[in-house]
Amino acid sequence: MAFLFKSRVKKKDDPPGKPGSPTSSTSNSSNGSIPNIAIPPKSASLSEPSTAPARISITSIPSPVNIASPTPPTQTLVAQTSQTEEPLEDKDADEVTTLRRHFAGAKLTKKKFLVGETLGTGTFGRVRMVTYNYKKPMYYALKMLKKSEIIRLKQVEHIKSEKSILSQINHPFIVVLYASFQDDNNLFMLMEYIIGGELFSQLRKVGRFSNDTSRFYAAEIVLALEYLHSKNIVYRDLKPENLLIDKDGHMKITDFGFAKVVEDRTWTLCGTPEYLAPEIIQSKGHGKAVDWWALGILIYEMLAGYPPFYDENPFGIYQKILAGKIEFPRHFDPNAKDLVKKLLTADRTKRFGCLKDGAEDIKRHKWFKGVDWVKVYNRKVKPPFIPGYKSLDDTSNFDKYPDSEETSPAPLSQKDKDLFKEF
Repeated sequence: MAFLFKSRVKKKDDPPGKPGSPTSSTSNSSNGSIPNIAIPPKSASLSEPSTAPARISITSIPSPVNIASPTPPTQTLVAQTSQTEEPLEDKDADEVTTLRRHFAGAKLTKKKFLVGETLGTGTFGRVRMVTYNYKKPMYYALKMLKKSEIIRLKQVEHIKSEKSILSQINHPFIVVLYASFQDDNNLFMLMEYIIGGELFSQLRKVGRFSNDTSRFYAAEIVLALEYLHSKNIVYRDLKPENLLIDKDGHMKITDFGFAKVVEDRTWTLCGTPEYLAPEIIQSKGHGKAVDWWALGILIYEMLAGYPPFYDENPFGIYQKILAGKIEFPRHFDPNAKDLVKKLLTADRTKRFGCLKDGAEDIKRHKWFKGVDWVKVYNRKVKPPFIPGYKSLDDTSNFDKYPDSEETSPAPLSQKDKDLFKEF
């Protein structure tokens, strides 16, 4: 069995012991072992900064907030809209295809880009904003991964899988991979640059989202997950840190390091503790159902400001997930509460999203009453928040990271180089 794991790391100035705070991914609990719980070791990823923002504490529940926007007040997602609108035109898909073809024939190297600010760091390397001149300056996120670290941590197949999956998909609410290339020491993935930063940063800033704001983001994520599942892709890492806000205020799911094509079930234990479904913890084998469980956790966290299952260490989190007891704050919308309960159902055969009608059961739920799903897909529902930026290469919505001294790694053997032939 393989173990892949992410954790949320506390900042040095975060007060210790707050319920719902980020947790370490290892456990030395003295409570003894619990049947059917597999405790995975720590594993970091490029998308996980070395110092991630802390979670909102349960001890201070703020008032509901519609995130402030520099634009005038917008319509709510639940406004009744016409159901006759046509699906999204192919112009966006055509643009992605055109750029992918351009980069495929461009013989890319790192030297063809003007490398800018660091957007994130992790075990394998870092992500930087880069500029590429193609008729005009164009801005991208370049994911740079050290081959030696990928080999050392035995993540070759997962990196290759991430690249393979991203190169085959194109959806309004999923970050675009335009190209991949390599040199002797590094792998590079040229991604869409999402200027608004993480949803988690906004959630942390305001405490918790209003019902309408949470529903807006959840609706876009439902469509993205439905699309992935139609291609037998299980995402397996849904959380606010992996949701970016584009320049127009819409969602973009990023970090496909744990994504996998799964026809039936897989047994890799991976994910973030607070978002793990019971079947992952119990090593029963899992599939698409884990993404719908994670959606339930996400909706709860957006509305409450903290996840439903929290503890100071992962071992305690797993206990609470398996116990299945959910306490809802008083302000929780009754329909949202009902949907969260249906998503956080331990029995996969009864979990919403996994029934006969699949994602349609979620889309028809009364919390989404009045939502025009065609308008959602076409990005024609006004977002509750538009990120501020001064120019298209502005990186102010991301945390600042110090530049690292790049040391030359030891040369790879021919055998190690051959591991990345298909990248």
